[in-house]
Amino acid sequence: MRIGILTNEYPPNVYGGAGVHVEYLTRELAALDEGRNFVRVLAFGDQAERSPNLEVDGVEAPGRIAAQDPRHVKLFDTLQQNLVMAGMAANLDIVHCHTWYTHFAGCLVKQLQDVPLVLTTHSLEPHRPWKVEQLGTAYNASSWIERTAYENADGVVAVSAAMKHDVQSIYHVAPDKVRVIHNGIDLQQYRPRPDPSVLARFGIRPDVPFVLFVGRITRQKGLPHLLRAALSLDPGVQVVLCAGSPDTDEILAEVTVLVEELRRDRDGVVWIQEMLPKPDVIQVLTHATVFACPSVYEPMGIVNLEAMACEVPVVATATGGIPEVVADGETGLLVPIEQQNDGSGTPLDTSRFEADLAAAISEVLADPARAREMGVAGRRRAVEAFSWATIATRTLDLYRGLL
Repeated sequence: MRIGILTNEYPPNVYGGAGVHVEYLTRELAALDEGRNFVRVLAFGDQAERSPNLEVDGVEAPGRIAAQDPRHVKLFDTLQQNLVMAGMAANLDIVHCHTWYTHFAGCLVKQLQDVPLVLTTHSLEPHRPWKVEQLGTAYNASSWIERTAYENADGVVAVSAAMKHDVQSIYHVAPDKVRVIHNGIDLQQYRPRPDPSVLARFGIRPDVPFVLFVGRITRQKGLPHLLRAALSLDPGVQVVLCAGSPDTDEILAEVTVLVEELRRDRDGVVWIQEMLPKPDVIQVLTHATVFACPSVYEPMGIVNLEAMACEVPVVATATGGIPEVVADGETGLLVPIEQQNDGSGTPLDTSRFEADLAAAISEVLADPARAREMGVAGRRRAVEAFSWATIATRTLDLYRGLL
């Protein structure tokens, strides 16, 4: 089978869960069936990889289209990259797109080559209204592209049961077209790797407990809620933030003010703004006392799997697909969150959510023995349910069914 994968993110240009998903899925697909399948990846960037079963090419916008609103430039670049992708994606049996950034190309390839179109639901634009800050009215266009793709898809991979529900309720995709295939984790890479020298490099004390956040600075990830919740934590606990790639200047400014406020209240606040290489992230995870995921929207939450694989207990929001990953009371604690009826993606009562988040983190910090048990249980759950080999096999089965 000749499989075309179209993606915004591919190593080394990975900044979110979709990029992680594509990286490991393509590797495993190329290894299945004793290498009889060929995987062709087209990604945004300048990548160039060649192996017998996996070929990767980066695609960049061929020019710059003037825009009346500067926020529209990224949309025009994306559409140009999609046209180039559609021209390069030749001789395929199936085309598989990841995120709205490549959906236009996928729709074109489906029509031009008469092949089935598969979409993986990493997120949905209607659940991310804060993207208006970043895209302006280009958000209307991205939403239209996404809707059109789902109306034309032959098969949809939902990364959680919650996402399957959302796809069906928002875009009315027929139930028999949607299959739940969770994200996975590379258990050889993500495992406990103690190395205090990495902590020292960033000014993290290995002898003091710390709460860890890893993620982009975006409304979706809820970092401002964690920062306000941290004001209520024991002052002897460190707060470590591996947080970069802000969506907008506005949210960066908000987070900066909250970090400064937290630093006035306590010592041990470490903010690492650059995107760390994977080995460094794994070592920081290994030493964390508790991992915090305060997302207000999360289709799956692969970052929680990464923490669990490193034997770290997780305190996370009970939203989207997170409850399908974090077993409440077993591998961590889940914190309820209510959404406003207008779909803004912010909690109805911010102070209540933040107080509950602080209480859950404090509960785990107060019982080191239970925290260690949760960490071990998290690793065990990751091993049993979220291997990439299993996920690739199920994805290939979906392809075969469509062909």
